[in-house]
Amino acid sequence: QEQLVESGGGLVQAGGSLRLSCAASGSYGGIVVMGWYRQVPGKQRELVARITDSGSALYAGFAEGRFTISRDNGKNAIYLQMNSLKPEDTGVYYCHLRAGGVWVLWGPGTQVTVSS
Repeated sequence: QEQLVESGGGLVQAGGSLRLSCAASGSYGGIVVMGWYRQVPGKQRELVARITDSGSALYAGFAEGRFTISRDNGKNAIYLQMNSLKPEDTGVYYCHLRAGGVWVLWGPGTQVTVSS
């Protein structure tokens, strides 16, 4: 019943753009926070951006000014617009959901590859 489905990953040249999508199914209680994390080669999994059900967004330093997270509560989905992509952005991007401070759900991950 509860799952996250991701799409939008792929191959892009440096300086290009990609838009990731994450659709959540099921019902959730309490405050729902959704966001994107990424795992790049040689580094720990890190937060990219997150957004609350009221629309408040938070970005990692490397994403500030380049990435934009948005939310469509009617469609129960979030999006990540990524511009000015760099080769170091290459990695697996995971959608994340946290409900009521207790329930946590991860998407399967979508590959983003940026060529130089």
